[in-house]
Amino acid sequence: MSFFEEWVELDLNPILSFSSTAKIIYSNSEAQFLLNRIKQKELFDLALTYAPKTFGAQTSYIDLNIKNYTFYAVTVMYENEDEIHMKLYKSAMVKKESNLNIKNINTTNIFTLVDLAISTSKIKNDINFTKNYDPSIPEFKLDASSFIKTLNGVFEVFKDKNNVTCSILLKIGEYIKIDNKKYSLISVEIFSNEKNDFSSLNIKDNNSFILTSDENKVTIDLPLIL
Repeated sequence: MSFFEEWVELDLNPILSFSSTAKIIYSNSEAQFLLNRIKQKELFDLALTYAPKTFGAQTSYIDLNIKNYTFYAVTVMYENEDEIHMKLYKSAMVKKESNLNIKNINTTNIFTLVDLAISTSKIKNDINFTKNYDPSIPEFKLDASSFIKTLNGVFEVFKDKNNVTCSILLKIGEYIKIDNKKYSLISVEIFSNEKNDFSSLNIKDNNSFILTSDENKVTIDLPLIL
């Protein structure tokens, strides 16, 4: 993989290439997360909507909400009739003021906690886990006991799935305000390629993280408190 190919792969904005028949030719890692929530035909139609009228590239500034994503711009490029390329730009956003409880929490290695939960799940269930961790994330403060308990509950919901992906990433440009102070967000995303029932998950309001679910994915957002 060349430098530029790796740079595109690491881009935190979704980048996709389609054939003229709407088949995906390429999608970077961020686009693959998006494709777990949105049908590729919808994204292909979006590319056609904002494509330039002649060969070349065009950037359009938009206010687009798709599932839990918000995009402020889209660039579409094509140089022939066979392929069309699109990049979506995620909006920087600050989540509303939160009542999360961040008292009495200790510095912890989140990778160790997630690996522990995965190991526990693999003992009880025959699941093939794929891990996608951002190694640049430092140790930070969190309620380890509550987090691991919730994580075990999440993995239990996925117990009948053959393949589960677990990602740990820093949400670039997205923050949460707690006690008038702004914190970056660390996101733990657990998903499969099948729809799931997450109704059994229950999180108390005073926990030190935010749990959300969407069809086949559970996301745990934690404030990055160093």
